[in-house]
Amino acid sequence: MGPQEAPRTTWPKNAWYVACTPDEIGQKPLGRQICFERMVFHRGRSNQVVALEDFCPHRGAPLSLGFVRDGELVCGYHGLSMGCDGRATSMPGQRVTSFPTIRAFPVLERYGFIWVWPGEADQADPAKLHHLPWAESPGWAYGGGLYHIACDYRLMVDNLMDLTHETYVHASSIGQKEIDEAPVNTRVEADQVVTSRFMEKIAAPPFWRMALRGAGLPEDAIVDRWQICRFSTPSHVMIEVGVALEGLGGYDAPADRKASSIVVDFITPETETTHWYFWGMARNFAVEDTALTDTIRQGQAKIFGEDLEMLERQQDNLLRHPDRRLLRLNIDAGGVRSRMMIEQAIAAELAAAT
Repeated sequence: MGPQEAPRTTWPKNAWYVACTPDEIGQKPLGRQICFERMVFHRGRSNQVVALEDFCPHRGAPLSLGFVRDGELVCGYHGLSMGCDGRATSMPGQRVTSFPTIRAFPVLERYGFIWVWPGEADQADPAKLHHLPWAESPGWAYGGGLYHIACDYRLMVDNLMDLTHETYVHASSIGQKEIDEAPVNTRVEADQVVTSRFMEKIAAPPFWRMALRGAGLPEDAIVDRWQICRFSTPSHVMIEVGVALEGLGGYDAPADRKASSIVVDFITPETETTHWYFWGMARNFAVEDTALTDTIRQGQAKIFGEDLEMLERQQDNLLRHPDRRLLRLNIDAGGVRSRMMIEQAIAAELAAAT
């Protein structure tokens, strides 16, 4: 694929994607490519987030190399100022009323993230944003991070919808042989693909021993463990995970007898072979313990770093051998059905366009 060649359709565009976190938009504009669209983010006069095409209409320079002045984006090449609607407002020694406009993307700031809609602006409905109840509740704590990963975003969806790999990729943190031994169930619920696995009367792996300590529970206790992965379009995966003191109901055990959380995964395509991975964990125990939040974040960073290496090298192999047929096993059902849901969303967009 040449540098100017747009990819074939591999993702829905009429959807809300996480573009960045609020702390990434500071005094300088932020440039980011999302669904092959090069965008620039900054804050306008009233502190609202603005997303524009990262292209100066004068000479095509990236506006992300400019600066923000009085809530407007100023090109760092010749000083052209761009309004929040994508219209040129001023330029030293020039009249700009006839300058072409650039694209402005719908954008939302909600749940601690900046969301962007790369598709048709007139279809950008805030009501279509994935609802995150935990992000609005004081009874939950959240910590996370961001990785840029050189692989097709759908490989990450596959990875998250089949946690069998934990036994091998994450053997020192969250993996254990019981994951392999426990049956996995896959089903479709309304607009979600759900895979679930339950393990009873097992020893907690290192990461969950740490979580048990944080929840004020004995780290060496025998536990019941669960993993419930929920995929929703365009590319979000929320994973309910946890351990409870054995024999008390597992997933349904009393809150003070378990350590449970939601692994948060927002996967934002950049190109056909790269994506932005916003990861984190929302927990509803020891929510005031900021040190525990940092410890969990560090643990997750290590875990997801192990995924990063595996996925990037997997992508390299697939590019080297594009004609090789890959196997589909029962453990792959969650990823397969998630991809089907993605394809259905893309097909619906194409049908509406034609």
